[in-house]
Amino acid sequence: MKSEQLAVIYGIHTVQMVLTHNPERIRNIVIDAARLDVRMQTLLAAAQAAGIQVQKVSKEELHKQAGDVTHQGVVAQVVPREIEGENALEDLLDRLQVPPFLLALDGVTDPHNLGACLRTADAAGVHGVIVPKDRACGLTATVRKVACGAAEIIPFIQVTNLARTLRALKERNIWCVGLDAGANQSLYQLDLQGPLVIVMGAEGSGLRQLTRELMDYLGQLPMEGAVSSLNVSVSTGIALYEALRQRTVAQIASRK
Repeated sequence: MKSEQLAVIYGIHTVQMVLTHNPERIRNIVIDAARLDVRMQTLLAAAQAAGIQVQKVSKEELHKQAGDVTHQGVVAQVVPREIEGENALEDLLDRLQVPPFLLALDGVTDPHNLGACLRTADAAGVHGVIVPKDRACGLTATVRKVACGAAEIIPFIQVTNLARTLRALKERNIWCVGLDAGANQSLYQLDLQGPLVIVMGAEGSGLRQLTRELMDYLGQLPMEGAVSSLNVSVSTGIALYEALRQRTVAQIASRK
């Protein structure tokens, strides 16, 4: 019989998020026996309610099991989340009752950046995050930890060909807006209220040439100080929240 392939997640918020939304994925939880604060007690109660085994071990033993990560006293083995593809994106768009709000990452390779982007995307109300399968980071344990549970909730779609996917989105009348330091207008000059995919480039290199050519609009972040650029996850947060601000203002105006 083929053994079940499991992934490791860690951090109280991440494990709690899976307990809340997909407890059937969790196979076991290991905690630091010395940690008895309110957050851990809440997690233990949720695990008990879901009928999930919890093993209490010493801090030293937990370090051995978790490796060199900041685990916050809890590690869990889970059935890996199924990675979605192009068909899932089509289904997602067909189900939406509001203008799509998507994020595409053109080759982000650092798990900390990807995790931070997922966390911000979820907070800003993004409907799905699109990444290429090759030369880009996937849903690793580090990504899940940095995302603080968002990686377990927000649709994460890996596509074979990002350029083809962007063309398909344009055919659905979804505007492609990319952030690029060389753009001739500011992000704040762009209309981000309608069907939208914000496209961010890779660390250092930015948008690939083909991706840049597919954009309906390019915008840059004003850099008023001595620093010439921002981390991709920081830039993503600024762009997503500018879009959220505009969309919120438009919704408020429509109710008056």
